[in-house]
Amino acid sequence: MTHDFDLDGDTLREECGVFGVFGHPDAAALTALGLHALQHRGQEAAGIVSYDGERFHSERRMGLVGDHFSSEKVISRLRGTMALGHVRYSTTGETILRNVQPLFAELAAGGIATAHNGNLTNGLTLRRNLIAQGAIYQSTSDTEAILHLVARSQKTRLIERYVDALRNLEGAYALVSLTNKKLIGARDPLGIRPLILGELNGAYILCSETCALDIIGAKFVREVENGEVIVISETGIESHYPFPKQKARPCIFEYIYFSRPDSILGGRSVYDVRKATGKQLALEAPCDADVIVPIPDSGVPAALGYAAALGIPFELGIIRNHYVGRTFIEPTQQIRSLGVKLKHNANRAVVEGKRIVLVDDSVVRGTTSIKIVQMMREAGAKEVHMRIASPPIKFPDYYGIDTPEQKSLLAAGHSLEEMRKFIGVDSLAFVSVDGIYKAAGFEARDNVNPQFTDHCFTGDYPTHLTDLQGENPKQQLSLLAEAG
Repeated sequence: MTHDFDLDGDTLREECGVFGVFGHPDAAALTALGLHALQHRGQEAAGIVSYDGERFHSERRMGLVGDHFSSEKVISRLRGTMALGHVRYSTTGETILRNVQPLFAELAAGGIATAHNGNLTNGLTLRRNLIAQGAIYQSTSDTEAILHLVARSQKTRLIERYVDALRNLEGAYALVSLTNKKLIGARDPLGIRPLILGELNGAYILCSETCALDIIGAKFVREVENGEVIVISETGIESHYPFPKQKARPCIFEYIYFSRPDSILGGRSVYDVRKATGKQLALEAPCDADVIVPIPDSGVPAALGYAAALGIPFELGIIRNHYVGRTFIEPTQQIRSLGVKLKHNANRAVVEGKRIVLVDDSVVRGTTSIKIVQMMREAGAKEVHMRIASPPIKFPDYYGIDTPEQKSLLAAGHSLEEMRKFIGVDSLAFVSVDGIYKAAGFEARDNVNPQFTDHCFTGDYPTHLTDLQGENPKQQLSLLAEAG
């Protein structure tokens, strides 16, 4: 039976990564390297803006960082000791150059470039209001609203205008902005999206993950706090806390999927949390099997933990082709029906005649899971079981993760048994919500004051969803997904 599935729609994607440098002679080159390390957070576009003491320089491109920012010719045009970079993944609609960040604007006080990781859940409302007041938008990104709000603020000092703009925002944001004198970082009051402060030979860095510090040999200083606005200038670092203090609720998916496993988040190794999740999954849902097989690459740490906890051999029963991108041309249905084999292939020597357990980080639509299970059976697997290192995804995300509408989420409308039959496995189990918290170092989820943003599992959205209250929520969601 041939299925015509949208395999690229059956995964979770982070929308953005940010990286800024202040006070280094090789600022642009360091930024390009940092963006290389953050490439997993966005593969469709990249941009860098620098400042050389007299003027700003901007290079924005469609495609991968290495395709455009590895040449000395491009980097030499990005002069100065201050630079800001961004990698982007657009969830719906056409990715166009005018949406590539950092976005730049000339204000009365001088130029400002801004890069954003996250989603504003009132971005459309702000856009409509600003346009009604005469604002002229140059992009469809919610990030542009921030520039307009800064420009329209009646405050005197730039940092006051910046904070004034932030007070209008709802949702999740990790912002980094570059002016002619400062590098400014801001994290939303709940700290949903990550932002890191680093240091290299007296130069300061703001970025999305610690792995971006590692690639340039920089030192981790600390995480920017939830609700903090950090200002880096020639006089040093100053912090502002313009919002009432709240308990942080970082996004749990940074541990499950988005962050690189070699990053440190919240004082915890992402790799260790994923491995611990696999061990917890083994406690909650053991399986009598011959071999544990990870679905590469993000399922690998959890599979290692699962295998170790049960004393079952861990084997690479699926080999991933790393050289197939999202732009692969599929000209015919016959080629398209090959589906997931373009990216994954069974290692028959490992799975043939064996009872195998596939371990993956999540199930979204379930369509890719079907293909992988079929592949394992065709390779001669005796039994195929599946264990998922996250709870069932039942609710869509509006904070910077690309998720389908709720009706397209497999777990939203199906029981565990229905999902098992749909995917075609002999057994299926997910780690519990409390289990994922235990793996991250907590006893269980605090249902009164949750430690993480986990709405995809629980439906507990931590902020207002203003843009979803409009007359056409489906259209609103489509536009919201353009943001970030």
